[in-house]
Amino acid sequence: MKIEELKAIASRLSEFEYIAKAYRVEDNAIELHLKLPKSSDAQNKTHSYIFDMTRGHSTIYKAPPQKPIQRYNAPFDTLLFSLLSSSKLQDVSLHNNDRILRFKVAPKSSYKNQVVYLQLEFTGKYTNAILLDENNTIIEALKHIDSSSSFRVIRPGVTLADIPAKTQPQIGSDIKDIDTLLEQRYIELSNKKLQNLKKQKLYQIQKKIDKLQKELDRLSNEQSLKEEENRYKEYANIILANLYQIKHYDTKLKAYDFSGNEIVIKFPKDIKVNRLSDYFFNLSKRAKNKAKNIHIEKENLLSKKSFYENIAYALQNAKSPYELELLVPKRGKSQRKKAKLKDGELFWIDDYKVMVGRNSKENQKLLSIAKSNDIWMHIRDVPSSHVIIRTDKQNLPDSLIQAAAKLCVDFSVKNPGDYEVDYTKRKFVKVQEGSNVLYNKYNTIKVTKEGVEIRV
Repeated sequence: MKIEELKAIASRLSEFEYIAKAYRVEDNAIELHLKLPKSSDAQNKTHSYIFDMTRGHSTIYKAPPQKPIQRYNAPFDTLLFSLLSSSKLQDVSLHNNDRILRFKVAPKSSYKNQVVYLQLEFTGKYTNAILLDENNTIIEALKHIDSSSSFRVIRPGVTLADIPAKTQPQIGSDIKDIDTLLEQRYIELSNKKLQNLKKQKLYQIQKKIDKLQKELDRLSNEQSLKEEENRYKEYANIILANLYQIKHYDTKLKAYDFSGNEIVIKFPKDIKVNRLSDYFFNLSKRAKNKAKNIHIEKENLLSKKSFYENIAYALQNAKSPYELELLVPKRGKSQRKKAKLKDGELFWIDDYKVMVGRNSKENQKLLSIAKSNDIWMHIRDVPSSHVIIRTDKQNLPDSLIQAAAKLCVDFSVKNPGDYEVDYTKRKFVKVQEGSNVLYNKYNTIKVTKEGVEIRV
């Protein structure tokens, strides 16, 4: 970042009196909720600033309060929240006249006149966020650095060494409205980030759609399987009729079929002569069963393909990274990596396990494995995915219910519009036939699916 921008930002942030909240919203991004003195802000409005400490791409922008894509519980996050939230902001300045923004705060929980510093370093390879005490000793840091990597060790309990001084140009800030600049930067960066993330998620889903399409293309049709059934049955009967002349070392049989046409039947390896007819009868039976069930396999693949096409459509219409992560979450914590769901899609929303059925068979399976207090969801009067929220708790956050209902709609229907999603505990859902159910004691939430209407 340019030092003249940082000077203007330091000057603006010095006007605030309190830090209402402080937490991490992305891997390298910290959000501060700041409040002006009451005399300066009659509405007691909270101003949200985000400090992206990504090395090589560090920046600051002003944005509406962000909903974290995931929760961060590292020691740095715990201390950042506990020391800075509800703290009094005493000063904001550029440390050593360098690109280092330093916040001097008095923690709310302090029983003495304790002082804590949050030092945000926008300095290329040293880019970091560091919590310091009044003696310049490191309390915690976003990124730890060992002596093997740098002369400047970043570890708790170590006195922080200054970054080698550089001659900075003496430039006065002529930025009159720094908030407008930071708000505009947020719009530009968020749009760019949203489009890049969209491309990544769409690529992942398209791979699944293409894989299912290949499986569909490989499916045999019912007519060819019936022909295969009859052919193998005829082979078996011809072998039985000519068994007396087949030698144990023969690899094929030259004979005539029952229409008088010459035929050559190749033998499989390692099958004894007296078992050859059984081998071809089994192939005939297998082809018959496959022909009988091929429509079920095809419907299953088509329903899964349609499910992922609905996800792709929802991704294209998503308006925030949070929505994208709900639809196609990245691999999270270790326990989530171990968790697998054979029948359906598995999601995590605010650390709650959410399961979604992709077709009628998977809906039935989810109903069978759901516990009595789990929450069940379905779109009213529309064939849809069943959604199960795994929980033993009585009260769930409204944000969780809203997000799960949106998943139910996004994965079930293509056309935009207003939909009503009913939800209740699993114990109030009675299975009728297949995945058809009756339920009572339910609540309803409205979900709007946006986009351009698809007409089929």
